[in-house]
Amino acid sequence: METVAVQRKFSGKRNRLDKPELLAPAGNLEKLKFAIHYGADAVYIGGQAYGLRSNADNFSFEEMREGVEFAKKYGAKVFVATNIYAHNEDVEGIETYLQNLYNAGISAIIVADPAIIEVALRAVPGLEVHLSTQQSTLNWQAVKFWKDEGLPRVVLGRETSFEEIEEIKANVDIEIEAFIHGAMCSSYSGRCVLSNHFTDRDSNRGGCCQSCRWKYDLFEDAREDTVWVSEEDMQMKAPAPFKLGENQLPLFQEQDNSFSMGSKDLCMIGHIPELIDVGVDSFKIEGRMKSIHYVATVVNVYRQAIDAYMADPDNYVLKPEWVEEMNKAANRPLNTGFFYDTPDHEDHIYEPEEKAVPFDFAGLVMGYDAVTGMATIQQRNHFKPGQEIEFFGPGGHFFKQVVGEIQDEEGNVLDAARHPLQLIKMKVDQPVSYFDMMRKKK
Repeated sequence: METVAVQRKFSGKRNRLDKPELLAPAGNLEKLKFAIHYGADAVYIGGQAYGLRSNADNFSFEEMREGVEFAKKYGAKVFVATNIYAHNEDVEGIETYLQNLYNAGISAIIVADPAIIEVALRAVPGLEVHLSTQQSTLNWQAVKFWKDEGLPRVVLGRETSFEEIEEIKANVDIEIEAFIHGAMCSSYSGRCVLSNHFTDRDSNRGGCCQSCRWKYDLFEDAREDTVWVSEEDMQMKAPAPFKLGENQLPLFQEQDNSFSMGSKDLCMIGHIPELIDVGVDSFKIEGRMKSIHYVATVVNVYRQAIDAYMADPDNYVLKPEWVEEMNKAANRPLNTGFFYDTPDHEDHIYEPEEKAVPFDFAGLVMGYDAVTGMATIQQRNHFKPGQEIEFFGPGGHFFKQVVGEIQDEEGNVLDAARHPLQLIKMKVDQPVSYFDMMRKKK
């Protein structure tokens, strides 16, 4: 990834937190614990209603309370995404739901619908309200409107540039949250209805089927000069599969790559100084549906970079190992989104994409004996003696080694760790700690 040099420091009015908040996604309770353990200042989760990730595990109120208690031990906060665009039937019960969030210890909710915002401000004044990115807020006048409504923080639309953020911070005394990593919507966030049209799953009520990630072929109707779209995935996902008629002519060659609207993923690890100097208060990572390995790796890298810059801005450098680590968690090509310029065709994925992450989460460290150098590891993916693996933990602790002899809990020698969540023991080359992770190349 090319690193762009900082051209200037932020020269406008600085209204932000003393240190940027690192805000991580947590699709379930386990991911919440990993995100916070690996350095997140706050996490955002979904409840079992009113959120935009209906396919995530999501949290019961009991799990929320457990997550809040865990977060408190690290001085972290828990936010809940309550960011659907509500229909009439969705509004009933919202006041009780928000009160339950407050009673569970949730610090803030992330909201898009003005009706839900009004209920929250009136009925649960102790529950902080942040404006969701689904509102596509891009200018300082709109930000000022929401500040005047009583909101302390606005999550900007992903389409906001550095120049626009600078102008917002110069004109409005409010906290600004911005996405700095993860998937980008091909449409304006909160404005897409492709999923509704193709599969009757409402993208703005938590049911998005990611239509923009499908592969498309183009056909022309020879009778009416009409262009049709055929989608191989639709035949599995759509209620009524699209079928070609005998008069529909393909507008592609068999060797052509299928057209896709999928955008490259956002990654701003090379631009931490600019993000901090322009006044972004909260650095938000996308990915409540992503794996534990993804969450831990990405949070760990941004934590190191933010801390390094805040400790010594004048001598800050982007470490190559941070970029290398980030690529181990990436499953799509990366770019800088709208921060510097409007993305064009080069920022979309048209070629076959490498979806597979090059590393598997192989094991989780559950214990370590400093006398014997033996680690107890919970198996998360198959591994065996002779394989090269990597250990990493919070703060950038990292080393590689080859797996030697492995044993089960009774001391029996194993030829492989093949059973899910199996506890095994193995000698490690360097000390490890509880919650360190072990990964292997695929």
